[in-house]
Amino acid sequence: MTRRVRWQTILLRTAWQALPTVIGILVLNFFLLKLMPGDAADVIAGEAGSATAETMTMLRAKFGLDQTLLHQLWSYLTHLSHFSLGYSPRYDMPVMQLILSRLPNTLLLMGVALSLAIVVGVVLGAVMAHWAGKWPDRVLSVLALLFYSTPGFWIGLLAIVLFSVRLGWLPSGGYVTIGLNLPGFAYLADLLRHVLLPATTLATFFVAIYARLTRAAMLEVQRQDFVRTAHAKGLHPWRVTVRHVLRNALMPLSTIVAMHFGTLLGGAAVTETVFSWPGLGRLALDAVLARDFSVLLGVLLLSSLLVIVANVVVDLLQAWLDPRIAA
Repeated sequence: MTRRVRWQTILLRTAWQALPTVIGILVLNFFLLKLMPGDAADVIAGEAGSATAETMTMLRAKFGLDQTLLHQLWSYLTHLSHFSLGYSPRYDMPVMQLILSRLPNTLLLMGVALSLAIVVGVVLGAVMAHWAGKWPDRVLSVLALLFYSTPGFWIGLLAIVLFSVRLGWLPSGGYVTIGLNLPGFAYLADLLRHVLLPATTLATFFVAIYARLTRAAMLEVQRQDFVRTAHAKGLHPWRVTVRHVLRNALMPLSTIVAMHFGTLLGGAAVTETVFSWPGLGRLALDAVLARDFSVLLGVLLLSSLLVIVANVVVDLLQAWLDPRIAA
């Protein structure tokens, strides 16, 4: 079976598995959100200070909240069939436009955080495996345990106090400097300065997991017969470590990365709140407080699709690392 055929097989298999999952997510999220007390009309009336019964009736009729649950579900699915996520009463704009304006910020934050977590975690895990049982392994194990057990919001607050307040090296919030219209590379540099603290904060928890997992996987692979055979052939130790040990140790790591993608989205909500980062996580929190279920349903749907896409990418990566998977 050629590589192209293997990848097509994986894509088709994942698509068939994802379809009922997405449908289940849509229906389950809709009914779970409807169990929450209150709605957007209650929040808008509360912010206005007072509202008559006629005003509340008019607001619920305007937003379609006076209809039955099944009718609201049918209306929501009908909008989805036309690639529309509905209208936000809180922001007074289409949900799709609102989410697309926040999506690049969340993808940037998650991409930088995940890259940091994988690179740093794999490097630390390789160092721990190379000096297993010695003082570098012990020190890094304690550091990994510290990262794993410390809440992300606490690390974020400490990072703000140290790097923003005390040292003044990095900004404490936002995604760009307000009031500066920087061109080209200056804009990218400013964006990088703003994303560095929240991305590092979000990555610390996953660095601990990936470091421990890489260490355990490499120690397991080192005991395999093919590794001893590679050493017996006189291959350079670094080549054996990278081409044989590390490559096979990445298999369980890639699986865990796919499983943690949803957790990364959840952690992004806390991190975005701490650092005032305008992304989907903060948008979802604001939607919960405003009972803006249209926005919240759109964020949950998009998050689910991102997790599914991440699993597809990991399946393709595993097929490249080990061709026997799609055989």
